[in-house]
Amino acid sequence: MNETLLSISHFIHLIATVTWIGGLLVIVFYIWPLSHKHLNDETHQQFILAFNKRYRPIANLSLVMLLGTGMLQVGADEHYQGLLTFKNTWTIAMLFKHLAFGGMMILGAIIQFSVVPAIERALLLASKDNGTALQAALQRENQLLRGMLVLGIFVLVFTAIATAV
Repeated sequence: MNETLLSISHFIHLIATVTWIGGLLVIVFYIWPLSHKHLNDETHQQFILAFNKRYRPIANLSLVMLLGTGMLQVGADEHYQGLLTFKNTWTIAMLFKHLAFGGMMILGAIIQFSVVPAIERALLLASKDNGTALQAALQRENQLLRGMLVLGIFVLVFTAIATAV
């Protein structure tokens, strides 16, 4: 692959990584705790939903960019020996990186297609059950986001291992 195209691919891949994993860091360590601490329950819930609606398209675009640029980069790497061939440290590190990335995608899909709609439904019904379902859905989202962050850290660890080879 042309060095210029590969450089552009790496740049886009890094920006997408920073956006996705950095966004998770900000959400887990700043957005959730601070909004929970400084806002009343209803305002906190509304803020989290508004933040999700703003961040979700950016995270999804980052995911698409990661998939596209990642495929280009793997094919161009000298350590790549073929699909499902694990004969060196680089290929094993990439296997675990991609497993962690796949786990992040699964958790993200659960949040996006199950938990967020549950939060929206619970908001509409909050007056009938004193917000119990809403609190449970928000807590589930927070736990899944933390899981995604842990997997994201593993992605970075395995990337570091593959890069060092």
